[in-house]
Amino acid sequence: MVSLPPPSPAEFLASASPETRVVVRYRIEGGLTDALGLLVGTADGDCTVRTRQADVVIPLVNVVAAKEVPAAPPRRRPRV
Repeated sequence: MVSLPPPSPAEFLASASPETRVVVRYRIEGGLTDALGLLVGTADGDCTVRTRQADVVIPLVNVVAAKEVPAAPPRRRPRV
């Protein structure tokens, strides 16, 4: 039995369905950062992740890791 290597992070993002919850680690000036949210889609060498704050457009060449993550737990009610 021949085992295939896992897809690269860019290949994973390109093949993932929109609305899949993902975490993407990517290069920025000065280091790395993460985007956690719903994958909006991939096009023209970029992927878009909808985080709680905003849609983040990430060039696929800057992606160093990406994976699907489970749904977010329900938010707690604020303490009074």
